[in-house]
Amino acid sequence: MVTIEKLRHDALQVLRPPPSVPLSEWCEANITIPQTSSATPGKMRLWAFQQAIADAMTDPSINEIVIQKSARVGFSQLLMGFIAHQVATSPCPILVTQPTHDDARAFSVDTEALFEASPSLRGLISDGADDTGRSTLMRRLFAGGSLEFLSASSPRSFRRKLGKIAIADEIAAYEMSEEGSILDLLRMRTQTFRDRTLVFGGTPIFKGDAVCAMYEDSDQRIYEVQCCECQDFAEIQWKDLEFEKDDLDKGVNWICPNCGCVIPESRKAEMVDNGRWRATNPENKTRVGFKLNSLISPHWNARWQVIVAEFLKSKSDPAALQAWTNLLLGEGWEATGEGISESALTLVPASLDNIPEGALYLTGGCDVQADRLEISTVAWDAEGRGTVLAHEIVYGDPLQNDVWVALADLIARRFNHPRGGTITYDKVFVDAGDGVRAASIQSFCRGRAPQVFPSKGVSGWKQPPVALGKAADKTVRLQLLGVDGLKDRVHRMATAGTLQFSESLPPGYWAQLAGEEIRVRYSRGFAIREWHQITGRRSEGLDCAVMALAAKHLIHWNPDRRAEELSSAAAPKKAPAVIRSRWLSGG
Repeated sequence: MVTIEKLRHDALQVLRPPPSVPLSEWCEANITIPQTSSATPGKMRLWAFQQAIADAMTDPSINEIVIQKSARVGFSQLLMGFIAHQVATSPCPILVTQPTHDDARAFSVDTEALFEASPSLRGLISDGADDTGRSTLMRRLFAGGSLEFLSASSPRSFRRKLGKIAIADEIAAYEMSEEGSILDLLRMRTQTFRDRTLVFGGTPIFKGDAVCAMYEDSDQRIYEVQCCECQDFAEIQWKDLEFEKDDLDKGVNWICPNCGCVIPESRKAEMVDNGRWRATNPENKTRVGFKLNSLISPHWNARWQVIVAEFLKSKSDPAALQAWTNLLLGEGWEATGEGISESALTLVPASLDNIPEGALYLTGGCDVQADRLEISTVAWDAEGRGTVLAHEIVYGDPLQNDVWVALADLIARRFNHPRGGTITYDKVFVDAGDGVRAASIQSFCRGRAPQVFPSKGVSGWKQPPVALGKAADKTVRLQLLGVDGLKDRVHRMATAGTLQFSESLPPGYWAQLAGEEIRVRYSRGFAIREWHQITGRRSEGLDCAVMALAAKHLIHWNPDRRAEELSSAAAPKKAPAVIRSRWLSGG
């Protein structure tokens, strides 16, 4: 009888569901980080602030979570740990969304590597299959469930998909599609399950973007460390760091906002280990929200001294400063929506007759109007800082030849350089966005490549600064400009002083430079940033600056060689032509 009872007991133990343990404990007991995805491979060890986030993902009382985070906080591994836990202990349909197909594919590869590196998980998702039973990288089947990796850039991929678990990563990079918000589509794919779990997360880009908006509509949890001196709790914020910018070797300290004590970075790990999450908006029951930045991360490259050094390096470059704000502070970049103020600009005694000594390259941007052409000339130094030297107007009908002859004469000019040589235009973009005058513009540009190109602005914040458009013929290739980002960069460079302006620019130029502003509208609760013309203002100055900035991207950048050439009385040699493969460029 003892033997029968033992057999019955053992049989029942096999049928018993896995013990319910917090996700944080399960990950540390079962997951091995592969060498291919971490500088510290081996058994997963969660940092103190990661544990509560992990446990919230498997808390049956929580259906929706949002994480607004910086880089260097181990978020991707946390998501893969959650996926592994569900596959191993609670199999179900799982949907994982990334901004692009390439992102989804890369995340799939990393997830598979984690399963293969973990002995207790190895083989669980090895038999992925499509509708015909063939294995696929983007769809994996396992006993009791499936794991699908989707791209937010392809709304059609969401059709006929169901998930009890839905994960959306880097949601600030998702764009509104013709079928609506990708996040709304993802929610609809989970409505079949009453006990669904949705996890949204990512690094913010702009104030009010998807991840910022969702965090604002949550219980807004922040991570507070325990001060080593007063034992009180406070969030580590950038404004509370103390350092000497000229001598970072002295270290970076945190000033406790509660007691004012100076805490060295050597005690950072101790404070973080003793920290806590606190909901600052507990009355909001929509979702649980976590917000964290790299200032609390134990990551080697998240040391305060490293973060401060990166700030000092990026503070004079608006684009780099935004990246630092997004990636290290986990904050959205704030666009004020205000135009450029002339009083905030840096004016210098430079002109076409007084080229700055540091100028190495010249670019031009030409705007085409019904009765005139307007061209701005910008000089660029070795560090990529610009100076608008002139804004000139050529009056005439663009449908007639005379105005183009005059523009050709302007572009052909050579200017004396203080180094002893002469300088001329390296690249010029001419606006060909007006279909009425497109033929005349292409006719002018034909034969002038690689110096002069027709260009056309395309909207969208994710557009590259410059991309090749369709070829009108073998001698003319339209350049497509990502004008939303370029306008923003012109504004920020002007405000930061990395784009300077000649004192001799015409009086009306300043209103044109500030002729547009960013306005934010909301769609389905998410902020959408758009450029709008300011009533009563023209914007030719801004358009020309945008084209001149874009033209800089086509320059074969070799500052040392150019400086040497400009020191010679002989004209600089043309950079060697780079023949682009028609197959690679889609021509």
